[in-house]
Amino acid sequence: MSKKKRVIIIGGGAAGFFTAANLDEKKFYVTILEQNSDVLQKVKISGGGRCNVTHACFDPRELVGFYPRGNRELLSVFTKFQPGDTMDWFESRNVPLKIEKDNRIFPTTDSSQSIMNALINEVRNKGFEIKNQVSVSEIIKDEDLYFIKTKSESYTAEVVVYTTGSSPKSLRIIENLGHNIIEPVPSLFTFNIKDDLLKDLPGTSFDNAEIKIPSLKTEESGPLLITHWGLSGPAVLKLSAWEARTLAKLKYKFDIEVNFISKSISEAEEILKNFKNDNPKKSVGQSKIYDITNRFWNKVLEVNKINPEKQMANLSKKEMDQIFEYICQKRFSVIEKSTFKDEFVTAGGVDLKEINFKNMSSKILPDFYIAGEVLDIDAVTGGFNFQACWSEAWLIAQHINIR
Repeated sequence: MSKKKRVIIIGGGAAGFFTAANLDEKKFYVTILEQNSDVLQKVKISGGGRCNVTHACFDPRELVGFYPRGNRELLSVFTKFQPGDTMDWFESRNVPLKIEKDNRIFPTTDSSQSIMNALINEVRNKGFEIKNQVSVSEIIKDEDLYFIKTKSESYTAEVVVYTTGSSPKSLRIIENLGHNIIEPVPSLFTFNIKDDLLKDLPGTSFDNAEIKIPSLKTEESGPLLITHWGLSGPAVLKLSAWEARTLAKLKYKFDIEVNFISKSISEAEEILKNFKNDNPKKSVGQSKIYDITNRFWNKVLEVNKINPEKQMANLSKKEMDQIFEYICQKRFSVIEKSTFKDEFVTAGGVDLKEINFKNMSSKILPDFYIAGEVLDIDAVTGGFNFQACWSEAWLIAQHINIR
């Protein structure tokens, strides 16, 4: 039998571990090098510690629509390994998964530790090495070998899998090997807004709101959440992902327009007039007219100086117009961004033109594979970023296994 080859995986995150977990231990010695003291840190904190493993979207053509960058390239990747395959992989390793009503997929334990244990056990059972607190400083290519330098020692490998995430240092290392880097900017962030309407209302949510950035002629809809610093929720996060580069150029200062009830002013007017006719003596403050919380409704009244004790019959046209403007087309000035929870995602990384998406190999470096967030690929929230990691890692492992 031919001598085992050495594979070094740089980065102990989702893509790195999934690559190792699917490699053939009879053919390869595999070592994962992770610079932090713990592996799989993003897996651990994902979904509030529950780990949003993937998303119940099983048609690759539909699935790529959730990726602002990389959608064209990922189509072929997802035809080979998609969320259904991810579910099968974990469930066959005694990690049952569940699909929640928003189609996000979690382990039934509601603990990311279940996912982490499955990956770590699979890698350890193959006899592969996991090394923590090993920070790679340089990679040198010399004939058929790669020399991976760290502070304490050097490693040699015939094959390198680069799954470091998008830290500036890791991008510099791969840039020094000849790859072009698309400047990373934040994606998936929330909007910082100072406005009287949002004051004292953190935690207030809206099931389906519409948000526009008028200057960019772009809009998104979905759940919306008022936070201590402004607005968050899927509608905001989708906008931040799709417009990541443009908003970075604007230095995160721009205006948005929010429709809290996803109804036009004429529809909102008709609903209010009908309610007014049916409940003329009811106080405005106690009236439940739209699908918004009583606290938010009363805040709209307060900001517009409308007396909540006033009867519906006495609501003036001017006051009604103020209400419509505030709930259907309220303008806010965004003054900054905030990271969404701890799940920092970037748009940018290794130029996709330099990757062979049949197997995620570098077109520039032989026997060198790249996956995960170090690539110029990112997705909206909901398990999609992890799915890209699982799928890319699967392709890498399959290609290395048949070498």
